[in-house]
Amino acid sequence: MKLLKLAAAAIVSAAAATTAFAAGHVKPAVIYDMGGKFDKSFNEGVYNGVKKFVDESGIEVMEFEVTSETQREQAMRRFAERGATIILGVGFAQADAIAKVAAEFPDTKFSIIDVTWLDAPNIRQYGFKEHEGSYMVGVAAALASKTGKVGFVGGMDIPLIRHFACGYVQGVKATNPNAEVYQNMTGSTPSAWNDPAKGAELAQSQIDRGADVVYHAAGGTGVGVIRAAADAGKLAIGVDSNQNGMAPGSVLTSMLKRVDVAAYETFTDAAADGGFETGVRVLGAAEGGVDWAQDENNAELVSAEIKAAVEAAKAGIISGEIKVAEYYATESCPVQ
Repeated sequence: MKLLKLAAAAIVSAAAATTAFAAGHVKPAVIYDMGGKFDKSFNEGVYNGVKKFVDESGIEVMEFEVTSETQREQAMRRFAERGATIILGVGFAQADAIAKVAAEFPDTKFSIIDVTWLDAPNIRQYGFKEHEGSYMVGVAAALASKTGKVGFVGGMDIPLIRHFACGYVQGVKATNPNAEVYQNMTGSTPSAWNDPAKGAELAQSQIDRGADVVYHAAGGTGVGVIRAAADAGKLAIGVDSNQNGMAPGSVLTSMLKRVDVAAYETFTDAAADGGFETGVRVLGAAEGGVDWAQDENNAELVSAEIKAAVEAAKAGIISGEIKVAEYYATESCPVQ
């Protein structure tokens, strides 16, 4: 399988270009994962990319929202049988389903987010350097904290979420080596992505220990993290989508994982004349795939010092001067 490298300029042009859509030959479909397309986080980021495509092209996208694990493969096969020409699977949990169905329908194109290990000629795969974006918001957390204690609440306890946490800890410690970082995972099953009450409980436990900034990478569970931080007069950090507006004045920033770009690009490429190229695309800071959110909702929280430090960290990551260790390499984090 050919490895595809996506330049930052390509993302910008994909987001801004007016494409010559060929609606007659494309029939797109998307399968959102647990939590639904309006989860205020990962799925909703994908939905935003899908909506942008629909608004610009006028092409309808068939949709399905998974509510149980057994539905992933069923929905994917059903879309393929109905003649979908490009099917987007949202999240690593759809890897087995998409691999199986793609083999059954070799003439159908597939795309999946958060998967890079499949070996099939008709699948495009998107990976992200979440550790780089998490490093950036870790820098912000360390500078915003008055106690020197910050928190992290993850969703399902899997390597992907440990990857987020590891980048965050590195950013915090690079900024304040004496800082303490509390870490909790919500659970070990898919329900961990959609448990706001548990998220609030975990965030509150960290706040009780002195944390005054709490970052979440927990899908719908993160809604509870943000709510708990706001209620306690502390700061939260959102993830995936821009969550600053969920509690204006209480969300320091959000780590943007540009899954919207992956969704928009998938369908735009499939609809454009010239064909759809498969392979692996890995998007980090240099490619515009991860970033931090600044808007009117957090303007008063982001001081000149914080902005300068985060932007310096971002520039360092892009240039290669700052190398953020990956959890995946050894399934451990060099900084705790």
